[in-house]
Amino acid sequence: MAIRERITAVGAGLKSKTSKEGWLLPRQTTSFADPGTWTNIDCDVTPPERRTWSAWTMFGYWFSDALNAQNWMAPASIIALGLTWREAIVCIMFGNLVCTVPLVLNGMIGARLHIPFPIAMRASFGWYFSRFAVVVRAITALFWHAIQTYAGSTAMTQIIRSIWPSYIDIPNRIPENVGITTQGMISHLLFWLVQFPILLIPPHKLKWFFVAKCVLVTVTSVAMVITMTSKAGGAGEIWKLPYGVEGTARSWLILSSLSSITGGWATMAASIPDFTRYLKTEKGVYWQVAILPGIQLMLGLFGIICCSASKVVYGKYIWDPLEIASHWDGPAGRAGAFWVGLSWVVAQIGTNLSANVISCANDIMCLFPKYINIKRGVAITTITAAWVMQPWKIIHSAQSLLAFMSGLGIFLAPIAAMLSADYWVTHRQKLDVPGLYRAQGRYRYNKWGTNWRALLAFLVSVVPTIPGMFRLLTMEKLRAASVDPSITPKIGNANKLYFMFYFWGYTSAFLVYITLSHFFPVPETHVPATIHGDIDFISAAEDESRNSELGEENKGRGVVVQKFAV
Repeated sequence: MAIRERITAVGAGLKSKTSKEGWLLPRQTTSFADPGTWTNIDCDVTPPERRTWSAWTMFGYWFSDALNAQNWMAPASIIALGLTWREAIVCIMFGNLVCTVPLVLNGMIGARLHIPFPIAMRASFGWYFSRFAVVVRAITALFWHAIQTYAGSTAMTQIIRSIWPSYIDIPNRIPENVGITTQGMISHLLFWLVQFPILLIPPHKLKWFFVAKCVLVTVTSVAMVITMTSKAGGAGEIWKLPYGVEGTARSWLILSSLSSITGGWATMAASIPDFTRYLKTEKGVYWQVAILPGIQLMLGLFGIICCSASKVVYGKYIWDPLEIASHWDGPAGRAGAFWVGLSWVVAQIGTNLSANVISCANDIMCLFPKYINIKRGVAITTITAAWVMQPWKIIHSAQSLLAFMSGLGIFLAPIAAMLSADYWVTHRQKLDVPGLYRAQGRYRYNKWGTNWRALLAFLVSVVPTIPGMFRLLTMEKLRAASVDPSITPKIGNANKLYFMFYFWGYTSAFLVYITLSHFFPVPETHVPATIHGDIDFISAAEDESRNSELGEENKGRGVVVQKFAV
């Protein structure tokens, strides 16, 4: 081929790549979707060869998700409000036990039907209204991914400064109004570059990472507790701190703290089918009841002990494990800081994987299956969260936004509730899986693709808590209470329902939905037994040769055999 012809061919190829058609994904041949509908394998029922997770994988998964710097510091916000370590432990234990209810109920949907959250929501919300739930979860996951990624950059700083101590003294060339220093930007970039390729690993191949994080972070955490208590000559005096509030205010703060712990898992309560869909059997779902509260209790106690010891060693309470490590100097101290930094780098990556990135990528993928698969969704999610959203500004310039992020639990609680209620009560564990993939199928409900029962239950759950949420967001005293335990937020009537938003949101939506569905049933959505989707896969060439056997309606679709096992 002549040079000019080669240049012309390359130019034509580049032009096609940059065109809209160049971004199209290959049409998948394994879908129950309507003819002409674009979909991909990551949206479909998880094929048997990808069901690689066991109960031990779930054990590692929850270690991966729960072991992070934020959960280490969870008791801090409770104690800062004027409660004691006892209430902090009680709130952590019971708050996480409450979380396991929707985690088991909704996790079983993924384990049995092997479908992702966006598809499962269609059974209760309807074809189009389910997209609202998907968008809410995607926004929440994006923000938390941004926050967790920036937190990981502080761990990267400890790794680098333990090797090159002068790294801390890098001159700042970035204007102050940007919200980040030159050193901080370098750490953020390096953490992101380490994290990005790991995020691209398919979920069904992540078992090794969960195990590695479990071992590394647990060993480092135990070593850190031993180190700090050895330096302090004991566990310190935090155990003797008095109450900062009394009477009914204390009771409401305990309830608020319980709800905050529970609401912190609101995203996972809805997202869990995205992960349990990879289980070989459903037994792994039940492990969550013991694993999550146990991990949180362990990490909470580690945080309290190290914080208490830091008062003796450094003269102040330090909740952040990375800030504690930043005080370690000398060869031995820097070696310890290196391992603490490495552990929390791995911890933040694992949390982003298990709680944020995969969930958001699934959402984007199911909204735009023609152009987005799971890998593209991951890339879009992490680039948007880590760079476009500028998480350093979220952390340093928008404390009210962080409070608002916690408040998003008021929207996620009813979503998780109706996912549970529809499967376990309304449809009695019997769904038509192929029907969930069809725009005009039994779960469309009406021409608007909206189940009005779910819409009404959502409004009953959310509307009463909105005034309390916005009132608290504008209370200067509440924001001050996060740094000054002597200032206690006023507990007004408008706040009380918000202080128990997850309990109210989940139970009210659950009860209203099943009541409306009982008195105003939709008969066509009920099936006598679950219709599973077991698909046989063959090549496009085989498909073409067998079109005559399959009938005209399947011609050109690539779907050769669909076995509907009842």
